[in-house]
Order: sequence, then C-alpha cells, then structure tokens
Amino acid sequence: MRLVVAAILCAALVLVGSASLAYNCPVVIKQAEDTIKKAEAGKVSPETRQLIDEAKKFLAEAKAHHGNAKTKRDHGDSVRKAKTAIAYAEEAIILQNP
Repeated sequence: MRLVVAAILCAALVLVGSASLAYNCPVVIKQAEDTIKKAEAGKVSPETRQLIDEAKKFLAEAKAHHGNAKTKRDHGDSVRKAKTAIAYAEEAIILQNP
C-alpha cells in the first residue's frame, strides 16, 4: 500500500514539475534581457560586442520560439535559447572586468 501511494505521489510530482518547467519561457527570457542590459552597461570592447550581439541573436530566437510555440518542445527550445543568451552575456560581463 505504501509503495502504491509513494508511486502515485512521485508521478504527480513529475507531471506537475515538468509542466511548470516547460512554460517558464517568459521568466528565462526576462533574465536574458536583464543580463544583456547589464553587459551593455559595462565597458564594451569589440570582443565583448560580438558576445553581446550573439546573446541578442539567441534572445530573438527564444522569443520567436516562445511566440510560435505549439508543443512543450517548442517551449523547451525557447528556454534553451534564452539560457544560451544569458551565457553569452555573462561571458561578456566577465571579460569586461579585469
């Protein structure tokens, strides 16, 4: 009996957790926008400008994936692209600081 209850609770947590993770695109996109703004506020060199431009490209792709999303995979693609944009912007921030 305990095993059945535990299995049901685990299944419920997995279903609820995966649904909430799949649709958090706006949160991750907002984080990417904020990180890019922070990178642009620092000392921008030609090297960091390329990283910021790349971050903006991935952010635009993330917004497009989210706007045209029809499946969970589309939302997953949006989150992945937004996180990649964050990584590029963070790299630019790191290179700006000596």
